[in-house]
Amino acid sequence: MAGGLVGGSGGGLNPNVVRFVLVVMALGLAGYIVGPPLYWHLAEALGRSSACPLCAPCDCSAQPLLSLPQELINVSSTDCAKHDPEVSEEMDKNFTDLLAEELKLREEEATEAQHRADVKLLEAKKLASQYQKEADKCNSGMDTCEEAREKAEAALSEQKKLTSMWELRARQRGWKNTHAY
Repeated sequence: MAGGLVGGSGGGLNPNVVRFVLVVMALGLAGYIVGPPLYWHLAEALGRSSACPLCAPCDCSAQPLLSLPQELINVSSTDCAKHDPEVSEEMDKNFTDLLAEELKLREEEATEAQHRADVKLLEAKKLASQYQKEADKCNSGMDTCEEAREKAEAALSEQKKLTSMWELRARQRGWKNTHAY
């Protein structure tokens, strides 16, 4: 056998042929991996889309976009809605209306929360006023009690002095205390 895959000297494989087969396989694999994305990028760059041929404007109102689950919506029908100025304007208007409604709801919630806070603040002020009145009554009662205690102490002190004086006079005249406490 001369040439081919078998080498001339020992019956092994020809290294040049093996390299050639490996290079062809590598190029084929690289073309298989890189080819389709490269093709789509080039097609988009040149301005034509082979995914969907150019067609007449579609009637997007006939397609129920919102009634289907998200994974079942046809991408071409959503693209159709993007390019239709009337649908786009209607969607923008609906979005604006939804945002305005959301803002109004949040404003109402904030107003209600402010009203509840005002009511609670008023209740707290009433309670604080009531507690202050009770504290004033208590302080007044304490002042009255303190004054009465001071008068009682003064009277007791005066009474003790008078008792001491009478006891001293009685002892001077010979009185003896037989009932000592």
